[in-house]
Amino acid sequence: MKLLTRILVAFALTASAHFAHAQLRPEVGKPLQQAADYLKAGRAKEALAKVREADAVANKTPAEQLTVDRMRGAAASRAGEPQTAIKSFESAMASGKLSPAEQAQTAEQLAHLYSQVKDWNKAREWAQKAKQLGGNAAELDKLLAYVNSQSGDFAAIARDAQAAIEAAEKAGRRPDEADLLRLSDALRRSGNNAGQSAVLEKLVSNYPKQEYWAIVLGRIQSKPGFSGRLTFDVMRLKRETKTLETAEDYVEMTQLALQNGQAAEAKAVIDEGFARGIVGKGAEAERQKRLQALAAQKAADAPRDLAQAAAESASDANALVRIGMAYTGLGQYDKGIALIQQGIAKGGHKHVDDARLHLGIAYLRAGNRAKANEAFRSVKGTDGAADLARLWTRV
Repeated sequence: MKLLTRILVAFALTASAHFAHAQLRPEVGKPLQQAADYLKAGRAKEALAKVREADAVANKTPAEQLTVDRMRGAAASRAGEPQTAIKSFESAMASGKLSPAEQAQTAEQLAHLYSQVKDWNKAREWAQKAKQLGGNAAELDKLLAYVNSQSGDFAAIARDAQAAIEAAEKAGRRPDEADLLRLSDALRRSGNNAGQSAVLEKLVSNYPKQEYWAIVLGRIQSKPGFSGRLTFDVMRLKRETKTLETAEDYVEMTQLALQNGQAAEAKAVIDEGFARGIVGKGAEAERQKRLQALAAQKAADAPRDLAQAAAESASDANALVRIGMAYTGLGQYDKGIALIQQGIAKGGHKHVDDARLHLGIAYLRAGNRAKANEAFRSVKGTDGAADLARLWTRV
């Protein structure tokens, strides 16, 4: 409504300036000028009365009728008479006397007016015409999105949003955040969960906000076929995207890290929870402090324990990957990566894609994004590991 008001005020000023150029008889021109003055003063009903006075003059010329139609449309819109405004602007458009810029402006006004009276088909028709005539594309896209949502035409919303996204990408620009959100919502409402997931991934890639990451990672474990063994890896990605938000999250991740032989990582996680003021409060505070102490002791013992485990597990591919990850948690990246690669090369993994996923994470910890992405792209399968790997490339 605010946008329409701005358009109408500008239109009234344009119409007022038009008086200087149109050949209007005094009995037509005088009340129209008064109407313009009333509109500028915010007195729309009085303006509309003056327009009707001018319209009552007999034998008006085409120029006079056009000026009456334009001013009546502006006044009726401001006075809360959208049907009168619609009739007036459609008459002005039908005259064939409007300039291209005036046609675009009038079509845009009609689109907004038809949306006010909930004639969604006409609103869509005029909005699309206004775009073709060179109207304000960004504002018209918003109006079209609103119209389509009100009419329940989510396929149209998706189509329009997808076209805008593709146009931006083709031009080498980042897609507009609003277009991505519109497409995601339209796909959700139409039941296209796979399509929505793909758009959400594109959203976090272009606009990596915590709330978007929380949505993406909150959905991933409910995907059909997603394996529960990857819970710890989901939490790793949540921590990386700063979407671990509860004490329960931090405690669970710390416990999973300890169970998986990742002592240094466990200590880093629980320490972060305490540092953020999320952990260490309330009835569970003492238990959480004991968990922190345990993680600290395990991390202190890790160099000795890992050296012994590596010596005893030289033929165990899975153990080598696990130990390699633990070394990267200690900051010994080269040693850790070498052990993970050695484990992958041995073969015999029940879930080799998990090992490749962990190799990518290890490279990221080492600061080697190119190698990390190479490892992530090698992760296949449908149990969730490939989904996680793809999301890691978007971090």
